[in-house]
Amino acid sequence: MELTPDTNIVFAPWGFGINATIVNTWIIMAVLTGTAALVTRNLRPDVPPNRWRTTLEVIVGGIVGQIAEITERRDPRILYFSGTLFLFIVTANLLTVVPGFDTPTASLSTTVALALSVLIAVPLFGIGSRGLGGYLRTYLEPSVIMLPFNIISEVSRGISLAIRLYGNIMSGAVIAAILLGVAPFFFPVVMDMLGLLTGVIQAYIFAILATVYISSATAATPKPPKEAP
Repeated sequence: MELTPDTNIVFAPWGFGINATIVNTWIIMAVLTGTAALVTRNLRPDVPPNRWRTTLEVIVGGIVGQIAEITERRDPRILYFSGTLFLFIVTANLLTVVPGFDTPTASLSTTVALALSVLIAVPLFGIGSRGLGGYLRTYLEPSVIMLPFNIISEVSRGISLAIRLYGNIMSGAVIAAILLGVAPFFFPVVMDMLGLLTGVIQAYIFAILATVYISSATAATPKPPKEAP
């Protein structure tokens, strides 16, 4: 049993091996884009919503509510970023029920790429909200001595995001492989159900942590209270 899709070469045009991680990532992108295009193709006030549109509105409404609770404001930019992260990861993890589909989140390259996107997005959101000088000053808080520690903390966030997602998905695959050899007709079903639940939870945690980091970078600096005359 292959524990990572990186080693599964699907095709090799001009000598470049395209592995299952890349191919399945393209499949997920096509599924999400195609589903969104089909559901919203008649998105007009005079057209009554069907069950697919209602489902999509419930999902988007839930994501908007979670982001609003964390950031205490409605910022569509955070919705686009964190919502996309959640939908991509949860779709990748849920598609493991399809025979032969290796989820890209079981590849360290995918989880590192997702973590890097968060590491790049956090300062961009922070600069957009506070300005370049205001964001860089956050690294000097509460004093200039904390500069190296704040930088290390920022980098460690990305590393922990990548390792957490990769480790949880990989551990599920390893346990399923072990139990498959012990009881091939019972445990795989149980592990598949547990894997789906874990996949949804991990997608939720990844998106929530990304939102928390962005919210921290874009939070307004409290002004000092005015002295009484």
